[in-house]
Amino acid sequence: MTRKNRKTLLLKFDRALSNSLLKQIGILALVLIGTLLLSFLFLSFSKTQWIEVCRQQGISPILLPIYLVIDPNVFNALYLGEGIAHGWTLIACCITYLCGVIIFNGMLVGVIINAISARVEDHRNGLTHYLNSGHYVIMGYDDMVPSVIADIFSKDSEAYVLLLTAYDAKRINEKLKKSVAKKQLDQIIVNYGQRTASEYYPEIHLESAKEIFIVGRRTQPYHDAVNIECIDSICNYLSNHKSDQMPRRITCVFEDLDTYAAFKTSELFGEVSKLGIEFVPYNFYAGWARQVFATRSYKEKSDPTKAIPYPTVYGDGIGPNDEKYVHLVFVGTTNFAVSFAMEAAHMLHFPNFDEEKLKPKTRITFIDKNMDQEMPLFITRNRHFFEVQSYYFRDLSKPGPYTWRVVSDRLSNEFNCYNFLDVEFEFIKGDVYSKEVQQLVRDWSLDKEQQYLSIFLSLADQRLNFMMGMNMPDEVYENAVPVFIRQDRADNFVTNLRKADDKELEYNHVENGELKTIRRKRRYANLYPFGMDDMAYCSDERVMRQAKLINYLYQTANYEESRFTDTIILNAKQEASIWADAEKYWKELTVALRWSNLYCAYCIPCKLATLRVMRGLKPDDTSHDLFSLNDDEITHLARVEHNRWSVEKLLMGFQKPSLDEDKYEHPEFKKQLKNNKNLFIHHDIRPFHKLDDVQKMDFEISKYIPWILKMTE
Repeated sequence: MTRKNRKTLLLKFDRALSNSLLKQIGILALVLIGTLLLSFLFLSFSKTQWIEVCRQQGISPILLPIYLVIDPNVFNALYLGEGIAHGWTLIACCITYLCGVIIFNGMLVGVIINAISARVEDHRNGLTHYLNSGHYVIMGYDDMVPSVIADIFSKDSEAYVLLLTAYDAKRINEKLKKSVAKKQLDQIIVNYGQRTASEYYPEIHLESAKEIFIVGRRTQPYHDAVNIECIDSICNYLSNHKSDQMPRRITCVFEDLDTYAAFKTSELFGEVSKLGIEFVPYNFYAGWARQVFATRSYKEKSDPTKAIPYPTVYGDGIGPNDEKYVHLVFVGTTNFAVSFAMEAAHMLHFPNFDEEKLKPKTRITFIDKNMDQEMPLFITRNRHFFEVQSYYFRDLSKPGPYTWRVVSDRLSNEFNCYNFLDVEFEFIKGDVYSKEVQQLVRDWSLDKEQQYLSIFLSLADQRLNFMMGMNMPDEVYENAVPVFIRQDRADNFVTNLRKADDKELEYNHVENGELKTIRRKRRYANLYPFGMDDMAYCSDERVMRQAKLINYLYQTANYEESRFTDTIILNAKQEASIWADAEKYWKELTVALRWSNLYCAYCIPCKLATLRVMRGLKPDDTSHDLFSLNDDEITHLARVEHNRWSVEKLLMGFQKPSLDEDKYEHPEFKKQLKNNKNLFIHHDIRPFHKLDDVQKMDFEISKYIPWILKMTE
């Protein structure tokens, strides 16, 4: 045998020993069988009287070699007991006995110890698989994974979570110990595997999981591309391994805002829906925006079941006669700032918008030193919005008088109306620490009669955000302006600082020769953290259910009369039947319409705040939320709904039709021109009072808010 062949055999032998316990036992069994055969042959050809010895001792000659291997007492009886074994018989018995000692006292014990050690090591390295069905699968590890796990346990405390990761399982387990409750660690299984490699899927029983979360690692530049590849792999696998207990939902995290936006309007993963699985794209930044504007809370890190509230950015609510407007100021144009601004534009709509005066509007302001580069990018991303809405620009980058202008160069000359939206954007070029910008922030803070001001410090460097939050103009703190500070990880310092200053004290001042006393909170009582990595994920099942009910109402509506199904009929139906139909209609819905229904649901808290103001209730008084709306309330909320819908469509990529494709301009071709909706050209993007009978649907959806709330209590 050549040296190469010998090395090859040794390699195969070593792999057999290291890769499989069964192979180790098999090799041990072969050695044992070989030893027995040699022993039997050696005794048979030794020409000794060992058979008579066996008969004298009452031992079967065939079983003697086996007894010698497994039972030392047999050798003792033959040699030490009566000493009847001599010569070659004794030598043969000694050899067989020694082989047995080596195999059973040495090799066998070693195999058992090795098997136990290998089992423990496989468990620590995530190579042992336990879960067969009904578990949650998280694919990939990122700092937001603990928040996903916390969200799962908040809905199902008895759940088992399987975490598939290509990183060191030991290190992942150590990270989880720092961020997951000790009692829940036993319900988390970490397994090694590549999320895009389908050969790992049978081991984790992906086809019978309850829900799948594709997370990955957001810091990687190719994160979104790998997650898309992962979805394709999962679809192919599930298509070939269908089970009676398929996952009900796949949630996929996308880091890039443009990728995320594409998944709101494109049917890129229709195969997921064909499998009967709901596909939900998730974005870290947009998720946090919804926590601030819609859910209005973030979870306590030490106890995820507890929520810390955020303040509203619209005070106690805005009624039809309120003269104030909502003003959001974002320092920086990072992904956080852009995403927050987009979500705010979707959600913050109020009944005090006057369609004739075109004010007051929700104003969203960006402040950035590099606004010359950032502003064109933002406008281009949302080109159809700025085709119908002008914007403001100020240059505060140089000392002295600053320029301020309304920019309308993006408005399209193909439309017959502009600036009818109730949201507007403002771009300011300047350093937030400059005298000019500081004075502007001071003026905004003092303008309490005209605006509800909120400031978002959203630079990429959390230290700079914190430093800005600690050093805003005094007027910001004195007038209780909410300041939201982006933090990478822990919220502890900002949260504890706010709690320490959240106490009212007497403030004395002299006014017109008289001493005045008021009570106000200390300096940092209105600082709020946001954006923490390990507190990011928060699925709101109630909003999802509300969106499905909204779609159900539209799907079952009588469009000839522009009416929803009467509530008397709905209340007479069994809820299970309504929910079954709602689920069926939702699965048949396009991605764009799903998001339209979701944004309608996200706006419900804002509408409820308006209703409470109109009814003279306190902001947190929910006692009348299920009461029917009167005609005046329905009229105001219908206008709010259409304004919200118009902004939503434009920000999602729809465009207002030009004159030659507008059904309102060419009623004789109304039916044919309506088909342009499939190409994201929507004819109803226009002022509320210029709509046709479709306007009635805005009245209907407003009237049914109490029914939606009742069904999702």
